[in-house]
Amino acid sequence: MAEPLDSTRKRLLFHCTHMGMKENDVMFGAFAEAHLADLTDAEVKELEALLKNNDMDLFKWVMGQAEVPRTWDTALMKRLQDFNQTRNRHG
Repeated sequence: MAEPLDSTRKRLLFHCTHMGMKENDVMFGAFAEAHLADLTDAEVKELEALLKNNDMDLFKWVMGQAEVPRTWDTALMKRLQDFNQTRNRHG
């Protein structure tokens, strides 16, 4: 049985599923549902900071449609990209 999410992770899960752009709700929401419990506290903080970026930028970065700025070109971004590429291949 999975451990319950702490309040920070619960808030972040809500944010990831209610971002403003439906495409991001799906991408970030699915990632959060699958991996939020496994993220380190540092990765949780990084994801919170990442989500302060513009929705269209986030979409393009994760989908590989735009170069990811050095600040956000991290292991977490690569996990987001890989997760969504795999998800898109398997429908």
